[in-house]
Amino acid sequence: MRRSENPVQPIGEVLKKYFGQQGLTRRVAQADIVNQWAELVGPQVAGVTEPQSVDRHGTLWVRVKSASWMQELQLMSPTIIHELAKRGKRIKYVRWMLAPIEDSSPDPGRPRAPRFGYHRR
Repeated sequence: MRRSENPVQPIGEVLKKYFGQQGLTRRVAQADIVNQWAELVGPQVAGVTEPQSVDRHGTLWVRVKSASWMQELQLMSPTIIHELAKRGKRIKYVRWMLAPIEDSSPDPGRPRAPRFGYHRR
């Protein structure tokens, strides 16, 4: 029996090719903002916000701890969008929501639910 002509490829390369063919590369990069939020915006903003998701239209949904911070962040939205774009994260809009923020300190007695970067509307 003859072996296939296709060489074995690393799974990362296979997934990258698949995402590219399906047009998902941009969506995956957008969704990754949720996981990289603290690195992207810095500790001060990350301390009072919690990214929720990115929808298919390029809208980033972010919870904000207080009304005063929400107002400040709304004014900073164009700058934040520009800075994200410089890092390869294409976001069209940021929607700030006044909502309680989860305590990010690890609690060994309470497992955290997984966070996903997709938001369907």
